[in-house]
Amino acid sequence: MAAPPPPPPSSSSSSATAMNNNSSSNQSPSVTSTSSSSSSNAPKILLAKPTSTSTESSSSTLRSRLPPVGSLNLVSDSWDLHTDRVLPFLTENTDFTVIGIIGPPVVGKSTILNEIYGFDGNSSGMLPPFATQSEETRAMARHSTVGIELRVSSERLILLDTQPIFSPSVLAEMMRPDGSSTISLTNGEVLSADLAHEIMGIQLGVFLASICHVLLVVSEGVHDINMWHLMLTVDLLKHGIPDPSSLTPSYSQGANAGSEKENKDSLQEAGVEYLAAPVFVHTKLRDPDLSPDKAAWMRNKLSQYFSSSSFKETKSGNTTEEQNYSVGSPGINIDDLSSTGLNLFLLPHRNQDDSQRAQYESCVTLLGKLRDQMLSMKCRPFAKTVSEREWLKNTARIWETVKSSPVIVEYCKTLQSSGMFRK
Repeated sequence: MAAPPPPPPSSSSSSATAMNNNSSSNQSPSVTSTSSSSSSNAPKILLAKPTSTSTESSSSTLRSRLPPVGSLNLVSDSWDLHTDRVLPFLTENTDFTVIGIIGPPVVGKSTILNEIYGFDGNSSGMLPPFATQSEETRAMARHSTVGIELRVSSERLILLDTQPIFSPSVLAEMMRPDGSSTISLTNGEVLSADLAHEIMGIQLGVFLASICHVLLVVSEGVHDINMWHLMLTVDLLKHGIPDPSSLTPSYSQGANAGSEKENKDSLQEAGVEYLAAPVFVHTKLRDPDLSPDKAAWMRNKLSQYFSSSSFKETKSGNTTEEQNYSVGSPGINIDDLSSTGLNLFLLPHRNQDDSQRAQYESCVTLLGKLRDQMLSMKCRPFAKTVSEREWLKNTARIWETVKSSPVIVEYCKTLQSSGMFRK
């Protein structure tokens, strides 16, 4: 189904510095960045998903293998990466942060990224940068995000929204009548749809962990640890995947080149491959789940679960200034976790915001705090300095490396022979 045409321009969002009317009828309102350090004429930033002129096929097996005209799909539903439509929105700026998100259906991934973008939902006539689930998509048991959608905020945050993991609707769309997958994942081999669905989640996690500075891992409630398990699998299988800066000459000279060499040498000596800093977000929590005791229990559980993982080494912040991360209840932070690279953030259910008996901060308030912390978070840098455009070009090469990774291919064969998935 084609996306609805964008509404007429309205007032600017909280993070935008200026609004511009596009003369083309199939383009949406956009804002112009003022924070790019290396380009005075930064490209316009897409705010809402533009109108698509493509039409859907009645059969999922015949669906388009190219992203809709005007979309900013970095990865399409055919599991192919496209950079040509994204490139005009990126600059030669080297001061940017890539934030990705991953999680199951209906946990609030797009809502969280809209907040980090700075979208003001109270501005009438403005579409959010990332589409959230509507009543129509919910009734049709569909998912809103396909592949990977990219947006750029005025602070030069490159935000990556992803299709849901463990999603029945994704599985249904990629399944042929004989149970095989319509999407080629590993060396063109035909896989069963359920096995391909499993591998897609792993490839997506490995890819995001390789190209992002921060990776938001979203789960619903306090007891769902499926995403934790997926991230351990990502840590296990992410070998030989470079970071985007390793595929291009360094931009810096002089003193900066020395610091980059020290950073790369220290990583090599420690035998540590690049990993995005994970932030584990649990959404739709009730008041009892936000109590100090439950928050402390969650912190300890998370720390124990990842005690032997490489994510313990992805330190955020710096050694001179400790960063505290609110988890939704007064006086609780996870400074002990952030020092080891594990960050936790708990968000209450939105329906609880209207409750007279709510004891803790509202979901809206905490989403604002999450945005503030994403903007101020000092993440592990890439080995070298790269521009936004170089990051994009190298990201395409990393995607192909992930899809052909011998480690992931071998893991796929192991799952195939385990009897857990159909032949």
